[in-house]
Order: sequence, then C-alpha cells, then structure tokens
Amino acid sequence: MAKIKNMTEGSPGKLIFLFAIPLMIGNIFQQLYIMVDTMVVGQGVGVKALASLGAADWLNWMFLGMMTGITQGFSILFAQFYGAGDKISLKKAVGNSLLLSVGFGAVLLLVGEGGLRLFLQILDTPADIIGGSETYLRVAFAGIPVILGYNLLAAMLRALGDGRTPLYAMVAAALVNVVLDLLFVMVFHWGIAGAAFATVIAQCISMLICLRAVLKLKWLHPGREDFEPDLPMMRRLVVLGIPVMFQNCVIAVGGMVVQNVVNGFGFIFVAGFTATNKLYGLLETAAISFGFSMTTFGGQNMGAGLYERIRRGTRAAAVMAVVTSVVISAAMLLFGKPILGLFVSGDAGQKAEVLAVAYKYLAVMSVTLAALYLLHLMRGVLQGIGNAVLPMAAGIMEFVMRVCAALLLPRFMGSDGIFYAESLAWFGALAVLIPAYIIVMKKYRIEKPAAA
Repeated sequence: MAKIKNMTEGSPGKLIFLFAIPLMIGNIFQQLYIMVDTMVVGQGVGVKALASLGAADWLNWMFLGMMTGITQGFSILFAQFYGAGDKISLKKAVGNSLLLSVGFGAVLLLVGEGGLRLFLQILDTPADIIGGSETYLRVAFAGIPVILGYNLLAAMLRALGDGRTPLYAMVAAALVNVVLDLLFVMVFHWGIAGAAFATVIAQCISMLICLRAVLKLKWLHPGREDFEPDLPMMRRLVVLGIPVMFQNCVIAVGGMVVQNVVNGFGFIFVAGFTATNKLYGLLETAAISFGFSMTTFGGQNMGAGLYERIRRGTRAAAVMAVVTSVVISAAMLLFGKPILGLFVSGDAGQKAEVLAVAYKYLAVMSVTLAALYLLHLMRGVLQGIGNAVLPMAAGIMEFVMRVCAALLLPRFMGSDGIFYAESLAWFGALAVLIPAYIIVMKKYRIEKPAAA
C-alpha cells in the first residue's frame, strides 16, 4: 500500500530529509540505468555510438522535461488540496489531470516522431552520428505515453507524501533495464536501438508499479463526474503545469544550443562531453530530490496555511542541500576520472583524449555544485506554494546565461569555454529565485486558523 504522509505535522527538517531519501535512492537507480545505457553502448558498440547518444541527449531531455514539468505542476494542486483536507477537490483535480495528460501526450507523440529528423538537423548533428541519434530517439519517443503515465502517477503519490513507491518503481526499472541492455546490445547485437528498447520496457514496469499503488488508494479514485471537463479546475491545473513545463523546455533549448556548439568540436569532444553529462545526472540526483521534497512540503503546508512552517522547512533543507553538494563535489574531484573511464572504450590514445575532455568538464561542475542544489530547493518551494511563474522566470534567466556563455566564451577560451556554461546558468537562476522567495514569503504572515 502507498505510504502517504502528512507533512503539516512534525519536525520540518526531519520530514523533508526522510521524504527526500527514498527519492534520492530512486533517482540514483534511474540515473544508473541511464548510465548503463551509456556504458553498454560505449563499450559494446563504440565511441561513435556514444557520441550518437550524446547528440540525442538534450532533445530527449526536452520532451522528458515537458512531461515531468506538466505533471509536476499538476502535483502542486494535488498537494495543496491534500494539505487542506479537501478530498472532493482532489479527486476532481485527478480526473481532470488525466484528461489533460491524454491530450498532451498525443500532441507530444505526433510532434516528436514527425519532426525528429528536422530537429536533429537544426542541431547540426554530425553526419556520421545523426543516424544513430535518430534510431535511439524514434524508439524513445514511441514510449511517450508510458513515460507520461509514470510521471503523472508518481506525481500523485509524491504530492500525498509517498516517496517510497516511486523508489520501488525505479529500482525495479533499473534492474530490468540493466538485464535488457546486456541482452539486447551485447547478446542480440541490436546496437543503439536495443538500449532504447530496454529503457522503454523498464519505464513501462515503473509505470505499472505506481499504477498499482494508486489503485489501492480507493478514496483517491475519481468518479464518473470527476472526469467531466471542469474548466475552472482545468485552468488551475494548466496555470500551474504550463509554466513548469515551459521552464523545463526553455532550459532544454538552452542545452540544445550548447550541444550545437559542442557538435562543432568533433566526435571526440562530443563523446567526452556526453560521458560527463551522463554522470551529471547522478550529481543532480539529490538536488532533484530536495526540490521534489520542497514542492510537496510547501504545497501541503500552503494548503493548511502554515506559512512559518514553510520558512523553517526551507532553512533546514538549505543546510542539508549545501552539505550534500559539498560531499558529492569532493567525491567527484577525487574519484571522477576512473568513474568516467567506465563510459569510454577504444584505443588508448582516443580514450585518453575523451577522458581529458570529460574530467575537465566534471571538475568545473563539481566546484560550483552547491549552486545547483540551492536552485532546485528554491524552485521547489516556490512551486509548492503555488507560484510557478517566478521559477519560470528563473528558467528563462538560466537559458540566457547558458546560451550567452556557450556562444561567447569559446571565442575567448577555445573549446574549454563551453564547460562554464552550465555553472553560469545555475548562478543566473539563483539570482532570480532567492530574491523571489524572500518577496513572495513576505505576503504570508498571518496563518489560517487551525480548523481550516
């Protein structure tokens, strides 16, 4: 049974930490199966196949970011209704979110499959790897309905304080993915398509596990009347979901601009950049978990009108996030190079060139990692209290900083300049989010009566 949790009572710091832990473990397993894709392809198919995965990364992330964004936005309203004890509105929100998700998923599937080749050409994907990138993304985009289904179900569970079920789903998906990767790529020799098929099947497993947990929450099940389109409810869901989706989309477009610049430095540089980007997902894991925790914590306590509790939770989470980032940074600086070596195969000279690019990029990100952790935390709490516009503005700033750095710094620093684009984007977003949080929270001084 889903382990739902009321986050309006008890120690804020302890609740946030205990809620974040299973999310972290689940995200680690998710990143591990992404890394296994990369390792198996890099070792079993070759450096060009690894570069093909890298060229597909940001386009894949943009579609994934839109799906996670829209469902994360929906979860804000779920958390607020649950915190307020309004289960009637919660069921109506769930029913209408399902209607919106079906339509949104159909549009994404058509656009993704129909425009894929054009998107890769716009990104100036090198001719020797564009075929591999297209093959991988064709299969990945076919799984859009499954990925969207998992994200919506996981968002519902997280909004109710259940971080364990998404963990179980990710663990199961990771194990399935590893087995199928080895089977499809190393045994059946399906190449890069085999890695994509393994990932889609694994995601289907994770969706089914979350669906089983949601079905056990009988009081959450929408009735027939809850599936009738409710325009005010849909408007509230869209107002929260679209800014988060747009924010993720803008960040991904910025990443694609960076990828476009990276593609111009040749496939050795692309392969090194890809290896670090795969490890970057692991670096970001705890940050994402703190962000999701703060969205749920902020949403439930905003629904209950406990504003000072939100402030206390944010302060406690900020300390935990910074300490976590420092520990991870130190580990990457000390052990990053041998870890990166797991992604790369080929002759000794070629491998050394790829690793030199990868470690230099990893070192820059590691030194500035605390900014990324605070970014996710501040973005999460603002979204949780129902303000999705200011995080979107921070996403636009992140885009501007990333693109400007990617286009300008290589002119003065050569290819090394591209390594600073990501870190500068984090600091740009923080410059918006921290003042935004201070200003927004000034509005909430008088708490609602306990009976509310």
